Amino acid sequence: MTSPTSRRTVLTATIAAAASAGAAASAGAAASAGPAAAAPGSTPSVRPSAPRAAAPLVDNRFWHTYTDWRWGSGDGTRVLAGVRPGLQIATPAGRTDYTDPHTGRTAAWEYATWTSPVHRSAVPATELITSWNARTPAGTWIAVELSATYADSTATPWFVMGRWASGDGDIRRTSVDDQGDPHSSVWTDTLSVDDAASGVRFASYRLRLTLYRTPGSRLTPTVWRAGAMASDIPDRFTVPASTPAHARELRVPRYSQNVHIGQYPEYDNGGEAWCSPTSSQMIVEYWGRRPTAEDLAWVRPGLPDPQVCHAARYTYDHQYGGCGNWPFNAAYAATYRDLNAVVTRLGSLTDLERLVRAGIPVITSQSFLQEELPGAGYGTAGHLMTVVGFTPEGDVIANDPASPDNAAVRRVYPRRAWENIWLRTKRYDASGRVRSGTGGVCYVFWPSGPTPGRRRVLRSLGLL
Repeated sequence: MTSPTSRRTVLTATIAAAASAGAAASAGAAASAGPAAAAPGSTPSVRPSAPRAAAPLVDNRFWHTYTDWRWGSGDGTRVLAGVRPGLQIATPAGRTDYTDPHTGRTAAWEYATWTSPVHRSAVPATELITSWNARTPAGTWIAVELSATYADSTATPWFVMGRWASGDGDIRRTSVDDQGDPHSSVWTDTLSVDDAASGVRFASYRLRLTLYRTPGSRLTPTVWRAGAMASDIPDRFTVPASTPAHARELRVPRYSQNVHIGQYPEYDNGGEAWCSPTSSQMIVEYWGRRPTAEDLAWVRPGLPDPQVCHAARYTYDHQYGGCGNWPFNAAYAATYRDLNAVVTRLGSLTDLERLVRAGIPVITSQSFLQEELPGAGYGTAGHLMTVVGFTPEGDVIANDPASPDNAAVRRVYPRRAWENIWLRTKRYDASGRVRSGTGGVCYVFWPSGPTPGRRRVLRSLGLL
């Protein structure tokens, strides 16, 4: 269950180097491909983190209402009213050529833009991760960009956080490497301050959406939701233990990534690295959505669970070379009827319990040594699994796609061990080197028109 070297591996190595020099650099997103062996190395010295006063750690801001879209600045866009307000092309603002770096093809496109108001984060942040929900018919696509302002009022350039289409016939879905300024860098799907110990923080940010279509057509993408999660999670190898609150188990479909080993290796080496799309597909189907027979016609006949192959293809990031781009997984889920999806961080296992109690399963990202998670039977540099419930004792019930078959997907993991590997930002690999942890990163999917109970929980977490 190995995966190719990724930008998250590079970021992990950077953090380890910073730790050995005494810097408490904030960990970026950890690897999201399949479970993988940790790299060897020597043990650096690590300075303990200083205690911090209680403060918000995460700030979410998503534009999705009619008023939200009207507050932004559009050039060639119109706001679509109705039950699910959105943004579309009205009269294009211009025309441009785009050369796809993954196919070499150059094509002309009409475009229109929308720029959000400045959002001042409640959290002076070390990381920003965008999410978007959109429909892109054939002949259309979108680009999502972000510009942040530091606490000293200087601003970053506009960074591309994704060039995205739900299909792959017009452009190849892609992140963009080698973006940064003297203080921060983009690591596939995360804008991260390079040295959190320096005190540099993002104070505010804006998003810019560019909607593209074939020239002369009346086609248009529709964007229903766009925003970002800002966070400043303290460096920590352990987190305080929480008290169990609610026992419940949701009936979520169970799929194993490992039954797909060797299938479609062009998408991140095949099923051994498909933990993210496999998890995403489980929750898409929990909400009663699934690809049609026409959608699945490209999958070779006779393969089990062809919808998992479909999810892998349509979450694949051609630059990252994997299916673990967090916003691309959220965007994939939101291509299904009336589904909303975001990438965020939760501050505690209690917050996750509240979502599950409301009937909302959550996809979590974590990394650990085999001995750190009893019952897993493997170690991983980064892995996604779906939390579907809690036992009366408070232990975590997870649909873990890193299982030999679908029947083995349901696992019960000890609460204390699971809580720590998910919420920490620092960990040691098998050679004793400091590596990053995700600090509570997760995907949350839910249908439009949630029940009052679900709405209350989502709103309390800043997701509505």
